Amino acid sequence: MQKWIQRFANLSAIGMFLILAMGALVTKADAGRGCGDEWPLCHGKFIPAHTISSFIEYSHRLVVGVVTMILVVTFYLVFRYVKRRDAKFFITATVVMTLIQAAMGALAVVWPQSSLVLALHFGLSLLAFAFSLLLALVFTPWGQFIRTTQIHTNFKVIVWFTAIYSYVVVYLGAFVRHTVSSGGCSGWPLCNGEVIPELSGATGIVFTHRIAALLLFVCILFLYLQARRHYQKTDKLWFGSKWALILVSLQVISGAVVTWSLGNEVAYLFTGMIHAIIVACMFGFLCYLCVLTLYDRKA
Repeated sequence: MQKWIQRFANLSAIGMFLILAMGALVTKADAGRGCGDEWPLCHGKFIPAHTISSFIEYSHRLVVGVVTMILVVTFYLVFRYVKRRDAKFFITATVVMTLIQAAMGALAVVWPQSSLVLALHFGLSLLAFAFSLLLALVFTPWGQFIRTTQIHTNFKVIVWFTAIYSYVVVYLGAFVRHTVSSGGCSGWPLCNGEVIPELSGATGIVFTHRIAALLLFVCILFLYLQARRHYQKTDKLWFGSKWALILVSLQVISGAVVTWSLGNEVAYLFTGMIHAIIVACMFGFLCYLCVLTLYDRKA
């Protein structure tokens, strides 16, 4: 039974990852209205016409439905056979976040929402993926969160601040997409050929996201330097901080590539999805570090 629980936990994490990536594709391809104003049907049909936008949107809905069923089975198995309370919390949080985002997605189709609300949809997907990832880790050696050495209080503060701030930056990125503001800054690292452009409209939105992303890179770099200073290379805190730094570096690079590919629709879609995937992985490592700080024990 333990193997089946682990398999379903892994499937849940993979499924949530697919939902997040496909959601990013729906937004980038502007396919959110690919099925019109109907849900769960698509243009009045169970199997829609084979247009690109309807295929993208309906595929996303189908994946959400399948993953939701996997989550229901995982939820039952965890509460029936697993004693760890953290595992029960992770699966519960995953299910709740998934249901909320599914409801928001349906409401966004029937009753169009503001960009502020639509951006939150991606944020909920990110949280659902992070919780499902933590659940999958519970059944691996990396899921032994309890430590035998104490974590410095300052390091805990840095970890939690960085994780929360990264969520804000991700939300700003989703807001850029949903307001179709990506073209507000042409070129990178300069914005429209200026260090500080006129902060209005789409330009102001994109430039704010760029500054926030730069500050996030600084925060994670500082986090890594503190981890390297206080912990051994075999420590999970050092490992997680290192990968968070690698991924935020890739995030900055992929963000630049997204800007450079604005003139090419196919390249823009591909690089945009890569950017979203990197962000999800980075946030997952930061959440893992947060969980480690909750299991701190003195030697």
